[in-house]
Amino acid sequence: MSDSPIATLNHVDRLRKVREFTRSICDPLQIEDYVVQSMPDASPTRWHLAHTTWFFETFLLKPFDSSYKSTNDAFEYLFNSYYNAVGKPYPRAKRGLLTRPTVKEVWDYRESVDKSLFDLLAKLDVAENADLAHVLELGLQHEQQHQELMLTDIKHVLSCNPLYPAYHNADTTENATAPDAKWIKYRGGVHPFGFDVEAQHGAFHFDNETPVFEHLLQDYQLQDRLVTNAEYLGFINDRGYQRAELWLSMGWATVEQESWNAPLYWIQDEDGWSEFTLAGKQPLDLSEPVSHVSYFEADAFARWSGVRLPTEFEWEHAAKSIDTTGNFADSKHFHPRTAVAANGQPDVARQMFGDVWEWTSSQYSAYPGYQPPAGALGEYNGKFMCNQFVLRGGSCATSAAHIRPTYRNFFPPNARWQFSGIRLAG
Repeated sequence: MSDSPIATLNHVDRLRKVREFTRSICDPLQIEDYVVQSMPDASPTRWHLAHTTWFFETFLLKPFDSSYKSTNDAFEYLFNSYYNAVGKPYPRAKRGLLTRPTVKEVWDYRESVDKSLFDLLAKLDVAENADLAHVLELGLQHEQQHQELMLTDIKHVLSCNPLYPAYHNADTTENATAPDAKWIKYRGGVHPFGFDVEAQHGAFHFDNETPVFEHLLQDYQLQDRLVTNAEYLGFINDRGYQRAELWLSMGWATVEQESWNAPLYWIQDEDGWSEFTLAGKQPLDLSEPVSHVSYFEADAFARWSGVRLPTEFEWEHAAKSIDTTGNFADSKHFHPRTAVAANGQPDVARQMFGDVWEWTSSQYSAYPGYQPPAGALGEYNGKFMCNQFVLRGGSCATSAAHIRPTYRNFFPPNARWQFSGIRLAG
């Protein structure tokens, strides 16, 4: 894995850079955009701003600065997400009902906490305090996760408006043609999986990526690029959403209940198919990777194609030999890009990192020997290991410095407001 430039910055500069990127995500917003909650899974932008600030305040300032005084004690209730060890959180589905504190008050809260953070880091040697360094790094990684959620939640909010307003003015028209998909074969065997702390010299990882363990793979193959909109349109035109035999039972029940007939942001009218993007409503680019599909849809498409989805271990095995460059949030394109032809390069899977999160067939569960960290931070990952599927690789809304081959994202199988797509396996 190649080092991202941000990884070489010192702690103060990294904190400033991450916090400033959050602000840059908010630059195109109008004040009204900050406060809407379009569905229970999405949160208002204002809440994300406050929650990421609360995280630093709760887990870094209060434990490591005895002189720190909270700006508002009520924020511990309003902006706690799910840390029951800290206190009872405000109900997730009601975050959009909070008209106060105002957006300005939340920005003031962030500025106040940032000042205290920088003052603390000026007094303490982070390199000499392993606990402080770990919590600070966790807070930065946590904010990067919420930066991605901010983008996907903003997209869902704006998509509910029949005017299809644009978040930004990026050109999503690539005028490129995706190369024909090829199969890449991989040898099976017993291989190590998970984040190797010693080999990575203590680099950051989430607890759910450990410990390293061995797992047997059979010989397998992956397609060398992501499934495109054109290929998924073939599934739709073949009545994929009307054929119960292609779907898991729970998936078919969801299709009927939600009246799904296409990926989340596809729009069909007299002009044909279009797609809502963060740049507004755009003609559907058939060469781009299909995005915003659920696990149920990914599985049904794979079944229709006569193959399957990869396991997370097949995906990781293939990805470990590939550089982690890709179409990430850093470019501020915020939309999947068409695969580039190999042009004589050795057969290697492309688009493994960035563009869209790739659904795997693996249910999110603990690795053998996994132990969650002690205390409230132990609630970060482990307690969600139920009724979720693993996604790999990051997306166009993920920061490049945030991803690695062992990173395990997870969502319930009906979720599709994230930039999630499909790679086929056989």
